Amino acid sequence: MNGMETAIVAGGCFWCTEAVFRDVIGVESVESGYIGGAGANPTYREVCSGMTGHAEAIRVRFDPAVIALADILDIFMATHDPTQLNRQGNDVGTQYRSAIFPLDDAQRAEAEAAIARANAEHGGRVVTTIEGPAPWYPAEDYHQEYWEGEGQRNPYCLAVIPPKLAKLRKSHANRVKG
Repeated sequence: MNGMETAIVAGGCFWCTEAVFRDVIGVESVESGYIGGAGANPTYREVCSGMTGHAEAIRVRFDPAVIALADILDIFMATHDPTQLNRQGNDVGTQYRSAIFPLDDAQRAEAEAAIARANAEHGGRVVTTIEGPAPWYPAEDYHQEYWEGEGQRNPYCLAVIPPKLAKLRKSHANRVKG
């Protein structure tokens, strides 16, 4: 898959952000994982405790010939609340923070521009941080593609994910897979 790029973002529960990006045209794969904390190979239980400092995040592989990083970041900002510090809805703690983890200086510039665009829409209240570089740790297998499996029977997911998918379809209809 030549020409693919990777973006890493954290916007609350990774089940929810993963579900959104699996529906985006140009996205090849989405992996849930942990980034931005202390200690190697954290577990879900450790990250959920808030003690490691890692964020629940997703690693998105996308084709920049189909969708630009700027669009990936705008979709990210539109499908979570970037004005909430260390929380998304009922999920509270630094593991649920809003953050972008650029992989190089060009991505850092794109992240800064995306935050500026979101601040213009949210009256300057965006708290999304730019972090890293930091090691990426894939989440346990049962977290991958969660919405497609267990998530559709999970009351939390049923309450949170459909509204995020609706936001995606409303704000970026031309970017949604058929």
